[in-house]
Amino acid sequence: MYIPSFNKFEDRQQAIAFMQRYSFATIVSVKDALPVATHLPFLVKQVSDEIILLSHFAKANPQSKDILNNNALVIFTEPHAYISPKNYEKVESVPTWNYLAVHAYGKCMLLDEEENKEALLKETIKYYDADYLKQWEVLPDQYKQNMMKGIVAFQIVVDDLQAKSKLSQNRTEKERENVINALSHSDNTNEKETAEYMAALKKQDQ
Repeated sequence: MYIPSFNKFEDRQQAIAFMQRYSFATIVSVKDALPVATHLPFLVKQVSDEIILLSHFAKANPQSKDILNNNALVIFTEPHAYISPKNYEKVESVPTWNYLAVHAYGKCMLLDEEENKEALLKETIKYYDADYLKQWEVLPDQYKQNMMKGIVAFQIVVDDLQAKSKLSQNRTEKERENVINALSHSDNTNEKETAEYMAALKKQDQ
Protein backbone atom coordinates (compact mmCIF):
# COMPACT_ATOMS: atom_id res chain seq x y z
CA MET A 1 0.00 0.00 0.00
CA TYR A 2 1.31 3.45 -0.89
CA ILE A 3 1.79 5.31 2.41
CA PRO A 4 3.38 8.78 2.48
CA SER A 5 5.37 9.27 5.67
CA PHE A 6 2.84 11.72 7.17
CA ASN A 7 -0.01 9.23 6.62
CA LYS A 8 1.69 6.31 8.36
CA PHE A 9 -0.40 4.66 11.08
CA GLU A 10 2.50 4.10 13.49
CA ASP A 11 0.78 2.73 16.60
CA ARG A 12 0.47 -1.08 16.30
CA GLN A 13 -2.17 -1.29 19.06
CA GLN A 14 -4.29 1.34 17.34
CA ALA A 15 -4.03 -0.62 14.10
CA ILE A 16 -5.18 -3.80 15.88
CA ALA A 17 -8.06 -1.89 17.50
CA PHE A 18 -9.04 -0.58 14.06
CA MET A 19 -9.08 -4.11 12.60
CA GLN A 20 -11.21 -5.33 15.51
CA ARG A 21 -13.66 -2.45 15.09
CA TYR A 22 -13.99 -2.84 11.31
CA SER A 23 -13.57 -6.59 11.17
CA PHE A 24 -15.66 -7.33 8.07
CA ALA A 25 -12.73 -7.39 5.68
CA THR A 26 -11.63 -8.49 2.22
CA ILE A 27 -9.22 -11.40 1.76
CA VAL A 28 -7.25 -11.37 -1.48
CA SER A 29 -5.18 -14.21 -2.90
CA VAL A 30 -3.76 -14.96 -6.35
CA LYS A 31 -4.73 -17.87 -8.58
CA ASP A 32 -3.06 -18.24 -12.00
CA ALA A 33 -1.84 -14.62 -11.83
CA LEU A 34 -5.39 -13.39 -11.21
CA PRO A 35 -6.35 -11.71 -7.91
CA VAL A 36 -9.35 -13.33 -6.21
CA ALA A 37 -11.24 -11.76 -3.29
CA THR A 38 -13.87 -12.72 -0.73
CA HIS A 39 -15.56 -10.55 1.90
CA LEU A 40 -15.55 -12.18 5.34
CA PRO A 41 -15.99 -11.41 9.04
CA PHE A 42 -12.71 -11.87 10.92
CA LEU A 43 -11.67 -12.43 14.49
CA VAL A 44 -8.56 -10.38 15.18
CA LYS A 45 -6.48 -11.67 18.08
CA GLN A 46 -3.16 -10.75 19.59
CA VAL A 47 -1.27 -13.66 21.09
CA SER A 48 2.01 -12.56 22.66
CA ASP A 49 3.58 -10.52 19.87
CA GLU A 50 1.65 -12.17 17.03
CA ILE A 51 -1.47 -10.92 15.29
CA ILE A 52 -3.75 -13.78 14.26
CA LEU A 53 -6.72 -13.47 11.91
CA LEU A 54 -9.37 -16.18 11.91
CA SER A 55 -12.36 -16.73 9.63
CA HIS A 56 -14.02 -19.27 7.36
CA PHE A 57 -15.05 -19.66 3.75
CA ALA A 58 -18.08 -21.44 2.39
CA LYS A 59 -16.67 -24.74 1.11
CA ALA A 60 -18.30 -24.04 -2.28
CA ASN A 61 -16.17 -20.90 -2.64
CA PRO A 62 -13.35 -21.75 -5.12
CA GLN A 63 -10.95 -19.48 -3.22
CA SER A 64 -11.14 -21.84 -0.25
CA LYS A 65 -9.45 -24.56 -2.31
CA ASP A 66 -6.44 -22.42 -3.21
CA ILE A 67 -5.79 -20.76 0.12
CA LEU A 68 -3.80 -23.53 1.85
CA ASN A 69 -0.24 -22.38 2.55
CA ASN A 70 -0.69 -19.47 0.14
CA ASN A 71 0.07 -15.90 1.02
CA ALA A 72 -2.96 -13.67 1.36
CA LEU A 73 -3.75 -10.02 1.87
CA VAL A 74 -6.59 -9.03 4.20
CA ILE A 75 -7.83 -5.46 3.78
CA PHE A 76 -9.57 -3.71 6.67
CA THR A 77 -11.18 -0.40 5.80
CA GLU A 78 -14.38 1.41 6.63
CA PRO A 79 -14.74 5.10 7.54
CA HIS A 80 -14.02 7.36 4.59
CA ALA A 81 -15.20 10.76 3.43
CA TYR A 82 -15.10 13.06 0.43
CA ILE A 83 -13.26 16.26 1.30
CA SER A 84 -14.49 19.34 -0.54
CA PRO A 85 -12.07 22.15 -1.49
CA LYS A 86 -14.48 24.57 0.22
CA ASN A 87 -12.79 23.55 3.49
CA TYR A 88 -9.45 24.92 2.32
CA GLU A 89 -8.06 28.42 2.56
CA LYS A 90 -6.64 28.64 -0.97
CA VAL A 91 -8.72 28.80 -4.13
CA GLU A 92 -6.10 26.68 -5.88
CA SER A 93 -7.24 23.48 -4.20
CA VAL A 94 -8.67 20.18 -5.38
CA PRO A 95 -11.03 17.61 -3.84
CA THR A 96 -9.68 14.52 -2.10
CA TRP A 97 -10.81 11.61 0.05
CA ASN A 98 -9.95 10.91 3.68
CA TYR A 99 -9.83 7.32 4.90
CA LEU A 100 -8.15 4.75 7.11
CA ALA A 101 -7.01 1.31 5.99
CA VAL A 102 -4.96 -1.59 7.32
CA HIS A 103 -3.42 -4.24 5.07
CA ALA A 104 -2.43 -7.48 6.78
CA TYR A 105 -0.31 -10.06 4.96
CA GLY A 106 0.36 -13.65 5.97
CA LYS A 107 0.18 -17.32 5.06
CA CYS A 108 -3.16 -19.13 5.37
CA MET A 109 -3.33 -22.28 7.48
CA LEU A 110 -6.43 -24.45 7.48
CA LEU A 111 -8.16 -25.48 10.70
CA ASP A 112 -9.34 -28.91 9.63
CA GLU A 113 -10.29 -30.62 12.88
CA GLU A 114 -13.97 -30.49 13.81
CA GLU A 115 -13.20 -29.22 17.31
CA ASN A 116 -11.20 -26.34 15.82
CA LYS A 117 -14.07 -25.44 13.50
CA GLU A 118 -16.57 -25.62 16.35
CA ALA A 119 -14.37 -23.46 18.59
CA LEU A 120 -14.00 -20.89 15.81
CA LEU A 121 -17.75 -20.76 15.15
CA LYS A 122 -18.54 -20.37 18.86
CA GLU A 123 -15.97 -17.62 19.25
CA THR A 124 -17.28 -15.85 16.13
CA ILE A 125 -20.86 -16.05 17.38
CA LYS A 126 -19.82 -14.78 20.80
CA TYR A 127 -18.04 -11.82 19.21
CA TYR A 128 -20.70 -10.81 16.70
CA ASP A 129 -23.96 -11.98 18.30
CA ALA A 130 -23.55 -13.25 21.86
CA ASP A 131 -27.32 -13.61 22.28
CA TYR A 132 -27.37 -16.24 19.53
CA LEU A 133 -24.86 -18.45 21.36
CA LYS A 134 -27.55 -19.95 23.61
CA GLN A 135 -29.58 -20.89 20.54
CA TRP A 136 -26.51 -22.36 18.83
CA GLU A 137 -25.70 -24.47 21.89
CA VAL A 138 -29.07 -26.27 21.84
CA LEU A 139 -29.19 -26.94 18.10
CA PRO A 140 -29.02 -30.66 17.21
CA ASP A 141 -25.46 -31.99 16.93
CA GLN A 142 -26.17 -33.40 13.48
CA TYR A 143 -27.29 -29.97 12.26
CA LYS A 144 -24.12 -28.32 13.59
CA GLN A 145 -21.91 -31.03 12.12
CA ASN A 146 -23.54 -30.57 8.71
CA MET A 147 -22.95 -26.83 8.97
CA MET A 148 -19.30 -27.40 9.80
CA LYS A 149 -18.87 -29.73 6.85
CA GLY A 150 -19.87 -26.84 4.62
CA ILE A 151 -17.12 -24.46 5.73
CA VAL A 152 -13.36 -24.14 5.42
CA ALA A 153 -11.92 -22.60 8.59
CA PHE A 154 -8.51 -20.93 8.52
CA GLN A 155 -6.13 -18.65 10.33
CA ILE A 156 -3.46 -16.21 9.21
CA VAL A 157 -0.46 -15.24 11.33
CA VAL A 158 0.30 -11.72 10.15
CA ASP A 159 3.89 -11.24 9.01
CA ASP A 160 3.48 -7.77 7.50
CA LEU A 161 1.14 -5.05 8.75
CA GLN A 162 0.70 -1.83 6.76
CA ALA A 163 -1.55 0.86 8.21
CA LYS A 164 -2.55 4.20 6.73
CA SER A 165 -4.57 7.12 8.05
CA LYS A 166 -5.13 9.76 5.38
CA LEU A 167 -6.73 12.42 7.56
CA SER A 168 -5.67 15.79 6.15
CA GLN A 169 -2.33 15.69 7.98
CA ASN A 170 -0.79 17.78 5.20
CA ARG A 171 -3.31 20.61 5.63
CA THR A 172 -3.13 23.65 7.91
CA GLU A 173 -4.62 23.54 11.40
CA LYS A 174 -7.48 25.80 10.29
CA GLU A 175 -8.25 23.59 7.28
CA ARG A 176 -8.23 20.46 9.39
CA GLU A 177 -10.62 22.13 11.82
CA ASN A 178 -12.90 23.07 8.91
CA VAL A 179 -12.94 19.48 7.68
CA ILE A 180 -13.64 18.07 11.15
CA ASN A 181 -16.48 20.53 11.65
CA ALA A 182 -18.03 19.78 8.25
CA LEU A 183 -17.84 15.99 8.64
CA SER A 184 -19.01 15.91 12.25
CA HIS A 185 -22.23 17.70 11.27
CA SER A 186 -22.95 15.26 8.45
CA ASP A 187 -25.81 12.76 8.56
CA ASN A 188 -23.49 10.17 7.02
CA THR A 189 -22.07 7.70 9.57
CA ASN A 190 -18.85 7.21 7.59
CA GLU A 191 -18.22 10.94 7.57
CA LYS A 192 -18.96 11.30 11.28
CA GLU A 193 -16.56 8.47 12.13
CA THR A 194 -13.88 9.98 9.89
CA ALA A 195 -14.30 13.23 11.82
CA GLU A 196 -13.88 11.33 15.10
CA TYR A 197 -10.59 9.84 13.92
CA MET A 198 -9.43 13.26 12.71
CA ALA A 199 -10.30 14.86 16.05
CA ALA A 200 -8.50 12.11 17.99
CA LEU A 201 -5.41 12.54 15.81
CA LYS A 202 -5.49 16.31 16.27
CA LYS A 203 -5.71 15.87 20.04
CA GLN A 204 -2.87 13.35 19.94
CA ASP A 205 -0.66 15.84 18.05
CA GLN A 206 -1.24 18.66 20.52
